[in-house]
Amino acid sequence: MIHKLQPQCLIGNNHHQIPNAGEDIQIFERDLPGENKAGLSGQSISRLPLESCQTINDHWGYSITDSNYKKPKELIHMLVRAAGKNANLLLNIGPEPSGDLPALALDRLKAIGEWMNRYGNTIYGTRGGIVAPHDWGVSTQRGNRLYIHILDCQDANLFIPLGGRKVKRASVYATGKRMNYTKTGDGITLNLGKVPTDIDYIVELTL
Repeated sequence: MIHKLQPQCLIGNNHHQIPNAGEDIQIFERDLPGENKAGLSGQSISRLPLESCQTINDHWGYSITDSNYKKPKELIHMLVRAAGKNANLLLNIGPEPSGDLPALALDRLKAIGEWMNRYGNTIYGTRGGIVAPHDWGVSTQRGNRLYIHILDCQDANLFIPLGGRKVKRASVYATGKRMNYTKTGDGITLNLGKVPTDIDYIVELTL
């Protein structure tokens, strides 16, 4: 009925179930697709466009007592993992009674914006990459450029499964410096030199 009244309307629902006929997107509330840490998103993943709906603190609306804002690192990881899982990220902010945005929310948004100014090319216009999400991070991809987002790696070497695809070049995205790697099985092992400590250590692979 909604589509009949307005064909351009997008319909999404947070009923926490497999999408019903007529819905245009699949929403995962307080979780990433395939995860169920908040107990609301155990449904299977459909072929519809995906969206992860998250709060910047503990509430969807404004709460004068809620100063438990997520750290910039956690929010950036949330954004990167959403992109690596082929999902859009909706990040909620509750305005104050005056209509102003809370200072802590602005601080977090600024931190995300500054990170995106440097690394947004690895997020904007990409899809989830050919390397499936792992505990250490995710991949995003645009054409033959594969971005390896290393979020939590405890070693100076990291195996990247590529299904036999060949790599022309590997480089550190932030500096453009060439990175050494060795061919291993159906993928490559990145020789990082040391355990990464960046919020997101990004390696760009040209396939």
